[in-house]
Amino acid sequence: MRSETGLAAAVLPVAAAAAVHRHPIADPAAALSTQVVVLLLAEVLPRWRGWGWSRIMLGARSLHGAAGLRFAKVMGSGFEGGFGLRPSMSRQGVFALFDTEAAADDFIHHSAVVSTYRTRCGEFCVAKLRAWSCRGTWDGVALGTSGRPPSQSGDGPGGPDCSNGPVAALTRASIRLPKAWFFWRMAPAAQASLARAPGCRLAAGLGEAPLLRQATFSVWDSVQAMDAYARSGAHLQAIQAAQRHGYFSESMFVRFTPLSLQGTWQGVCHG
Repeated sequence: MRSETGLAAAVLPVAAAAAVHRHPIADPAAALSTQVVVLLLAEVLPRWRGWGWSRIMLGARSLHGAAGLRFAKVMGSGFEGGFGLRPSMSRQGVFALFDTEAAADDFIHHSAVVSTYRTRCGEFCVAKLRAWSCRGTWDGVALGTSGRPPSQSGDGPGGPDCSNGPVAALTRASIRLPKAWFFWRMAPAAQASLARAPGCRLAAGLGEAPLLRQATFSVWDSVQAMDAYARSGAHLQAIQAAQRHGYFSESMFVRFTPLSLQGTWQGVCHG
């Protein structure tokens, strides 16, 4: 079953815990075309759930020593990897920003972190991503990007052409406490619309902290499919409400070129 998520922080309900480790990025433009994100999605096996919860409690400290690591989050998830007030006992995600693709590859293929996840999880999926658009910040950090969307006809400075190929998105938000009820009230309709959204290959709800610090990751057939969902129905209404009423103290929306996507998530094999 595909998890329920969206492309704007206005529709990202999930319950989880988190921690953060970061190095300040004084000038994101300095990292153009070099920064690469690794996003791990994991369903920890029942006998390893204590270990899984310890990863969330340790947060980015569990990635300590990873070469080239610039910023990281370890997040929980909602029930069955989607959204809702009920937390998942087994699903979680790791977001890690590296200075270079070589550092990201070394982490994926040689780190003890990834190796241990692989052996202790029933489902495990790894996405390697390069951002080509980023609006906003995450704990004051902005991702380096390609500077403009991918070329419409072949490879460009942003990476391979995404106009007719897969595109990934990450949205995160810090919800203002007085606005939390309004945020959660709008979630069910947006979730239902995603379940029917054409072109969504993968979607996962993630969260740094219960109720108030939410994130979502999704992969789509094309930019057009992603935009069609984001600009229609309950999702659009949620975005407009968030902007009009100031639901968030901080938010970030990133579009990525997927460099690779390998593994299984929600019963679907990728790569």
